[in-house]
Amino acid sequence: MMKASNVVPLAPVDQDHLSILERDGFVVLEDLLDERRCRTLAEELEPWLEATPRCEGDFYGWNTTRVGGLLSKAPSVRDLVMDPYILAIAEALLKPNCDCIQLNLTQAVRVHGRERPQAPHRDEEMWPWPTNGRHWLLNVLWAVSDFTEENGATRLWKGSHRAALDRGVDPADSVPGAMKAGSALLFLGSLTHGAGQNLTALPRTGIIVSYCLGWLKTYENQFLAYPREVAASFPTDLQQLIGYRIHRPNLGGWEGQDPINYLRERRGFMPHVDALTPEIEAQLKAHYAGSDTRGGDGA
Repeated sequence: MMKASNVVPLAPVDQDHLSILERDGFVVLEDLLDERRCRTLAEELEPWLEATPRCEGDFYGWNTTRVGGLLSKAPSVRDLVMDPYILAIAEALLKPNCDCIQLNLTQAVRVHGRERPQAPHRDEEMWPWPTNGRHWLLNVLWAVSDFTEENGATRLWKGSHRAALDRGVDPADSVPGAMKAGSALLFLGSLTHGAGQNLTALPRTGIIVSYCLGWLKTYENQFLAYPREVAASFPTDLQQLIGYRIHRPNLGGWEGQDPINYLRERRGFMPHVDALTPEIEAQLKAHYAGSDTRGGDGA
C-alpha cells in the first residue's frame, strides 16, 4: 500500500538566498527551529552520540563523533530532511542537472573540546569527475547547539567554489559559520570548507543533511541505512527521496519497475516499463512513426 505524504508543497524560494549561494557559496538561515525542537533533537541524538566511538582519520577527525542513518535513530530529523523551503532551494540548485534529486546523507557531528581544525576540502571530491561549474550537491548544516568561532564553527572560504581546490588556502581568509541553535548553514558541495578548531572544553553539535543529483552514487548507502522493513514505514515522499524512485531514463529500476514497488505488496511477474525523459520518449516515437514494429529488446 502506498504511504500517504505528510509533506506540504515546496515553498517559494527567496531569490536573494539563491543569489547569495551563487555568489558566496553559502548562506545562513536563522531561527528555523524553536527551542523545543532543538531540545527534542538533542535528546534523540544523545544516546547515539554517547554510544558511538570517536572517529579515526585525518578527514573525519580524531576528537569528533559522527552518527549516520538518522531518519530511524532520531525521528525528528525527518522534518529537517523534508523541510519544504530547504527542499525548494535544493531543487532550484540541483534539478537543472538531473531528473530528480536524492538524499545524500544524514549525519550528526559532534566536535569535542580541543579538536584541531579540519583540513580544507570540498564534499564533491567524493565524485572524481569535473562538474564544469554545475551544482551536484547542497549541504545543510543544522545547528543543534550554538556554533561559535571559539567552539569550532565550520570555516568557509567565501567564493572558493569558483576556483580550483587549494588545500593550502590561508585560514585567515576563511570566515566562521557562526549561528545560534535552530539555524541552518547552507553551502555548496563545491565550496572549500572545514570544521573549525574547538578551543573550548565543551562540544558543539550539528546535523548535516545533504542532497545531490539523482544519478550520483550517494555518500551514505540509503538502502543499508534504511532496509525494506524500515523504509516501508516512511511517507512516500521520503521513500522517494532516499532512492526508491526511478531516475529517467531507466536508471535505478527494480525488475524493470519503479523501485517504489519493492516497498509495496507486489508479487508475481511484472513487465519492464519505460521510464524515459520526454525528450527521449518523443525521439523514439518519431523513430517508430509509420512502422508496425513494436519489438526490439534493446540488446
